[in-house]
Amino acid sequence: MDLLAAMRVYVRVVERGSMSAAARDLGVGQPAISERIDRLEAYLGVCLLRRNTRKISVTDVGTAFYERSKEVLEAADGALAVAAGDQPLRGTLRIAAPHGVGEVVLPPILLRLRERHPQLKIELVLNDRIVDPVTEGVDISLRLGDCGSGSFVARRLGRVRRILVAAPIYLDRHGTPESPNDLVDHPFLRVSGLFNDGRLPLVSADQQTELAPINIALSMSHWRPLHAMLLDGAGIGVLQEPVCTEELAGGRLTQLLPGFVVPGFDVNALYPAIRPVPPRIRAILSLLEEQPPAFLNGRAIA
Repeated sequence: MDLLAAMRVYVRVVERGSMSAAARDLGVGQPAISERIDRLEAYLGVCLLRRNTRKISVTDVGTAFYERSKEVLEAADGALAVAAGDQPLRGTLRIAAPHGVGEVVLPPILLRLRERHPQLKIELVLNDRIVDPVTEGVDISLRLGDCGSGSFVARRLGRVRRILVAAPIYLDRHGTPESPNDLVDHPFLRVSGLFNDGRLPLVSADQQTELAPINIALSMSHWRPLHAMLLDGAGIGVLQEPVCTEELAGGRLTQLLPGFVVPGFDVNALYPAIRPVPPRIRAILSLLEEQPPAFLNGRAIA
């Protein structure tokens, strides 16, 4: 038995929480994953996973074996990196990101990474959850806002701005809000989960925060329909700057209340707290720090 290969399969199953998800990640069929786990358990003489038709759970010995397997695999990867020296990076980098960042601004960064390391495979996973990259089964995760705590390192990259906008066609029909109190007279469009208290925080030039009441008319789970409906003149709303820069420059969207700022989000890179940091993670971190992403607009990385 190739014990290291079996460990990699087992670790991915535990981190993804299902054999089908692990099979998709590894590019093999689910029966092959199940067979590999069966053979590993038979080789070890222990039960690592309890399986039923809906989910798997990890036994106590399975948890201990998972933790030791992670250590062994990272040590093996580190040894290979030392032996390879300046050899090209190989293997797969799995990176997670929010939809807006991942769809609009991350692809050119990943293309530059591929230019530097053409033998490195890249898998991009898009979701808006803040999840420990260890349990998410990725090497590195870019996240917006408070990333909480977990068994990961969080490296702050900067902040992404948010802008209150509306289309000129909407403003021509319904007028332009002149003060925060005027916002409640206009239908407000949002991504679900934001501004749940019906108030929009606005920071004035003298750094005073005002909670402006808003009339939430439409909520959606993704930024793209929000973006499209704002362009069509359905109301007012807040977008992250990366997804509306071109529209603002071209006059298809207008910034409202320019004397106020909608508080932005911190941008953090989360990666497992392991030493040494694997070369594939160092490669993407180096690129992010060397060439700050467009969504940071040249702001200093802290």
